[in-house]
Amino acid sequence: MASIAIIGGTGLTSLQGLEIKGREIMQSKYGEPSGPLTRGVLGGKDILFLPRHGYGHTIPPHKINYRANIAVLKDAGAEHIIAVNAVGGIAANMPPGSLVIQDQIIDYTWSRLATYFEEGLDQVVHIDFTQPYCESLRKKLITAASKSHLHVATKAIYAATQGPRLETAAEVDRLERDGCHIVGMTGMPEAALAREKGLCYASISIVANMAAGRGEGEITMEAIEHNLSTGVQNVLTLLETVIPTI
Repeated sequence: MASIAIIGGTGLTSLQGLEIKGREIMQSKYGEPSGPLTRGVLGGKDILFLPRHGYGHTIPPHKINYRANIAVLKDAGAEHIIAVNAVGGIAANMPPGSLVIQDQIIDYTWSRLATYFEEGLDQVVHIDFTQPYCESLRKKLITAASKSHLHVATKAIYAATQGPRLETAAEVDRLERDGCHIVGMTGMPEAALAREKGLCYASISIVANMAAGRGEGEITMEAIEHNLSTGVQNVLTLLETVIPTI
């Protein structure tokens, strides 16, 4: 049974180098996940793969069933989850194409179903979310990046915004004042739900563009796709290096 799962974001709806063993349609009491789970072998280990936006990249960030996605991965045997997220760069030292293994997150989303602990409880449940990412898995990712000669930022705060629109320049100014270094739309509630399920969860963020007001001109999907293509190749290298160590 695969204990390692990868959740793919924008630009990573499939995994090159993954030896596919099959796909499995799974159900959860929280509704439909983003798609069937792909079972395969990568880096010599059995893994699970699920693209959070669906295999056709058709599910917008605010409509993703995060609860179902995490629940089916847990039910399929996942103990470790590596999430891949496309983000905008707020900090000048996190330019397009670069990789970030963030260590903190601030949630600016609203109206998303964000917990498993809301009905039929014997008592109210509060999880410790002081450190939102699994530090042991983060360290493995950082070590693997070094072995692969990949430069990654390892201290960063991810701002999780609602989407699907991109932010205004004034909103990004506020995020920067709050201390955020990158901004994306899918970091929450995914990380918190993984913690509620007792899973070791960490994230690799690919900077797809400079955030609003931080670059020149309009943010275009063409530029985002170009920057993601470079970042995704580095993510694949990182995954192939880290998975044998988990």
